Amino acid sequence: MTDNKPAKGAGTTMPRSASTPNPEAKEYYTKAGTAFEENKFEEAIDLYTKAIDIDPNYASAYFNRALSYAILNRYQEAERDAEAVMDIEPDSHDAPYVMGIVAEYQHDYQGAREWYEKALNKSPNYEQAKARLDQLKNKMPVGNGKQEQEKEKITSENTEVVEGQIKQVRWHKSNMTFKDLVGMNKEKQMIYENIILAIKKPELLKAYGKKLGLGVIFYGPPGNGKTYLVNAIAGETQSNVIIARINEIVDMYAGNTEKNMHAIFEQARKHTPVIVFFDELDALGVKRGGEGGGEGGSQSYMRMAVNQFLQEMDGVEANPEGLFVIGATNQPWDIDPALKRSKRFGEAIYIPPPNYKTRKAAFIYNTRKMPLGSINYGRLARATMGFSQADISEICDKAALIPAAEEDRTGKKRKIEMRDFLRMIKKHGGTLDEWYAMVRKDIISKRETQIVDGKKQEIVKEGKLSPEEKARYKPLIKDVKRNSSKLYMTIKKFVRRFAIYVF
Repeated sequence: MTDNKPAKGAGTTMPRSASTPNPEAKEYYTKAGTAFEENKFEEAIDLYTKAIDIDPNYASAYFNRALSYAILNRYQEAERDAEAVMDIEPDSHDAPYVMGIVAEYQHDYQGAREWYEKALNKSPNYEQAKARLDQLKNKMPVGNGKQEQEKEKITSENTEVVEGQIKQVRWHKSNMTFKDLVGMNKEKQMIYENIILAIKKPELLKAYGKKLGLGVIFYGPPGNGKTYLVNAIAGETQSNVIIARINEIVDMYAGNTEKNMHAIFEQARKHTPVIVFFDELDALGVKRGGEGGGEGGSQSYMRMAVNQFLQEMDGVEANPEGLFVIGATNQPWDIDPALKRSKRFGEAIYIPPPNYKTRKAAFIYNTRKMPLGSINYGRLARATMGFSQADISEICDKAALIPAAEEDRTGKKRKIEMRDFLRMIKKHGGTLDEWYAMVRKDIISKRETQIVDGKKQEIVKEGKLSPEEKARYKPLIKDVKRNSSKLYMTIKKFVRRFAIYVF
């Protein structure tokens, strides 16, 4: 990057700076680079800020600070700095690249694609942008070899909400298949038998007297591929996918919630074969009759949504062919029991966190198109014991930013090395440990000592699960108990630290 173009000002154009940065600013910039390489991103941000304060046109400092912000998930600040780079250097290909990364981290894959393409328009040989654009093909829903037409459908068929009412429903096709999902062989077999056969070969099931199901619930810890599974099922069955978003369905005005739910299913019937996907189903199907459930209570809108949902599912039950409903949740015990009864969501399939073999495969898959040095995938899998699939994907993405920032600073290319992944693993720390500890408090029975009339009494505080739910969600309960136990927590910490610092 050069530093001789105007910077962003408060409504005015900043004066041009010299072709080389201010020496004092350069000194802070160099120190910031060292902090960045040592995984001290907050410190790096402070030093880049000092460099920018001295030289407001220091484009490289803005760029590297944007990368630091992106790694720390501070996306608005990352976008602000990338915009500053574009103001200083309108022909910069690095700034659109950072904007693409920020969009991708926020799951705006269409926006990410457009930013990476802008970067390539400015620099056709920009390898990092090419690699990330190529990786997006497995994240973006496109359809059946007719990619350009389907991309147009995706952008034109966005959900349109006018005055609380859904007027048009988002739907898409997917080019993902089971080959794009690492591990989960047992779960894939269950899904094939319970979903794919019902969609692709309903007559085969009917011939054996099997009633066609119309819905399943995917449940398990967050970040382990429930949404990816839906897109893979759609790709395997050549089905459309409708994403039913709870915040778009539920509305405070009388009648809108029911109309919105009906609009979802009405559109689904027009686009068969179709999968209707309700993520965070517990937010919609919360158990009725609870606190605040009065007609004027805060849950009244949710209750309306649940009642309408039950009616719509009954309608699908009468004519299930071509329409399948999948709900995903991290807390299945909070779903209204009526939604879980047979023929509505008759099956519940547990999606577990990745084991060692799957974590290793996840690192191989997520880095398959990256320029890599010598990588010990087994060591990375051990260092991420107890991490989710989403954790691993994010670690791989952010590890790639480290050499990108170095190349911008020094002009020297290098491959992504083990040290980059290990730095990001130490920084990330995983997300599931805290989740297990939180869930344990809700669902696991525990003994407590209380003082009654001056005497100690030991009582058992039951979790929120009924006996039926304990049996139904046994795999998750077993997982929660193990992963939140003091012994297993100690084992996980030891294995991770040994892998990070020794081998």
